[in-house]
Amino acid sequence: MLRSMTGFGSASSMRDGVLLHVEIRTVNNKFYKSNFRIPEVLQGLETEIEQRITSYITRGSVTVTLKFSDTSEKAAATINTDALKSYVAQLKSVDADLSIDAARLLSLPGVLIQDQSEALVTHVKPNVLELIDEACSGVVEMRTTEGKALKSDLDQQLVTIREHLKFIKQRAPEIVADYETRLKQRMESLLEEIGKSVAAEDVIKEVAVFSEKTDIAEEIKRLDGHLKQFDELSSRLDGEPVGRTLDFLAQEMLREANTIASKCLDGETSRRIVEIKGAIDRIKEQVQNAE
Repeated sequence: MLRSMTGFGSASSMRDGVLLHVEIRTVNNKFYKSNFRIPEVLQGLETEIEQRITSYITRGSVTVTLKFSDTSEKAAATINTDALKSYVAQLKSVDADLSIDAARLLSLPGVLIQDQSEALVTHVKPNVLELIDEACSGVVEMRTTEGKALKSDLDQQLVTIREHLKFIKQRAPEIVADYETRLKQRMESLLEEIGKSVAAEDVIKEVAVFSEKTDIAEEIKRLDGHLKQFDELSSRLDGEPVGRTLDFLAQEMLREANTIASKCLDGETSRRIVEIKGAIDRIKEQVQNAE
């Protein structure tokens, strides 16, 4: 099923005094790109978090935010008494009578030691990965929902293109016949003034040249084939990313439409081609957000 690259998912938990909150946001990108905002104490989990995310998301720019707060007794830091004594001694050496509030020195570098980072990572890892799974499921659900709306709009553009292409296909033989009639009338008018008649072989030769220059049968066939392949890919149910392939097909459709426009000298057909190109531009814009 076609999925959008825009999504959001979040999950939170509070266990044993440890609060964890995960947010995952995704937007469109040609490739997979990740950006992590993780507390320093938990950065050791980044590789495993990314591996878990890529099992859900294969394309797009992904921003992962992990918030952490530990209010348990294990969060208490250890006071480095040697460092604290050193700060006090240095201050006393400046002014022996200086009154020192040791509590105000706790913010100085090296006074407080958080020595349980490895144990903390091991403790919260299962919970973090569980929250990543939950948030990713939310992202996928949102991407799928938006993908349905995206598919509906793409289908409407395909219908528009097919309707105009059907008219062009039917109109193509009539263009040559109209040209033959106009050419014959013009030649007869010019030759009548000098008392000459139109040779049938001359008319046939000119019409053949015109027909060859304006033949759009191959372009119509290729454009029709691109439409069919585009519809098949956007309707796949295996969840495989097809966005880049759809983008390529849209470019090919536009190329065929431009070729038809350059060959066509018929006013109504030209108008239809403009409508087709407008629908293709809409498709190109939409598939930029298809996974």
